Amino acid sequence: MQAQKAGKRIFHLNIGQPDLPTPRAYYEAVRRFDARTLEYEASPGMPVLIDAIRDYYRQLGVALDPDEILITTGGSEALLLTCLSILDPYTEVIIPEPYYPNYTTFVHAAGGVIRALPTNPWEGYRYAQRERIESLITKNTRAILITNPGNPTGVVLSEQEMRMIADIAKKHDLFLICDEVYREFCYDDKFGVPTMARFRDIDENLVIIDSVSKRFSACGARVGCVVTRNKELQAALLKFCQSRLSVATIDQVGAAALYDVDHDFFRRSKEEYRRRRDTVVSRLRLIPGVVVEEPMGAFYLMASLPVDDADKFQQWLLERFDDQGDTVMFAPGAPFYETPGKGINEVRIAYVLKQDDLERAMDILAKGIAQYQREVMKHGQPRR
Repeated sequence: MQAQKAGKRIFHLNIGQPDLPTPRAYYEAVRRFDARTLEYEASPGMPVLIDAIRDYYRQLGVALDPDEILITTGGSEALLLTCLSILDPYTEVIIPEPYYPNYTTFVHAAGGVIRALPTNPWEGYRYAQRERIESLITKNTRAILITNPGNPTGVVLSEQEMRMIADIAKKHDLFLICDEVYREFCYDDKFGVPTMARFRDIDENLVIIDSVSKRFSACGARVGCVVTRNKELQAALLKFCQSRLSVATIDQVGAAALYDVDHDFFRRSKEEYRRRRDTVVSRLRLIPGVVVEEPMGAFYLMASLPVDDADKFQQWLLERFDDQGDTVMFAPGAPFYETPGKGINEVRIAYVLKQDDLERAMDILAKGIAQYQREVMKHGQPRR
């Protein structure tokens, strides 16, 4: 990157890579592994890992049979295989926007079409309104896809909102795909540890996407799973699992050990991210013109900045701006939207840096916005 070559220090707020230490249990399990031959494992996943996940869900009040869990290469493969299993060409998936950009890749790979459920920063990106969702349902709608807690918005659904969306899926006979990889990161205790899997009346509709990546700060392990009680979908998913043979054995061994970590690990992680969230939100609210609502979960937020174009602003920060040799990177908002023209002046910030670094990054961002407005914009409007 040119900015780094120029000697600038970049504070990376653009990537959702947790910086908290991965529990030692993962590495210790891998070190103990001493099989003479590193063989293929069972296509649905290693029994030791499936049992560990079943125990984890049991603590959430959800009883699962072994065949209701299929191990995948991260949550990404879980999403891709789900889309390939349930979508036909031109069938539609309703997704609240802004959303994780790879959803576009997975839906389009299966020939599907995204029907965006619009939100906006002034409402905190909340989308759980029956009339909004049902207005998008057509004869081609096959599924609703949500992330709870949300990436990139940090929105967390209440129990009532979850129930309402489950009712819509059931009423219209739609798949409800719930990406719950940030489940442990809810900053208001009223949300508990949310999962749609508690609603047994939608067993035929529900697909849960899960992963060790964020929960255990183990993104490099590449272990996720699909949870569904729909037998027909299980059979379709299994065919894909068999065609790619198996998930990496060593990663599954390590991942199984992660599920034995003490609950204090989650408490400490959540407290740390809550502090970071509070730092970022409080600093952003001091910048004139910024629109931001306090996210209730995950470790991201979306914000509207008083700039003409967030992508152009990002390039300017890297190429033409620094504060004592420092600058920042965020994720421009437009790629998180399906609707053309939306998110132009919005950004996603991942608060995965240490406290001091976040404070410094927010100071740099404030100075950068002020200087950009003076040099590139006039009175907050693009120059003609």
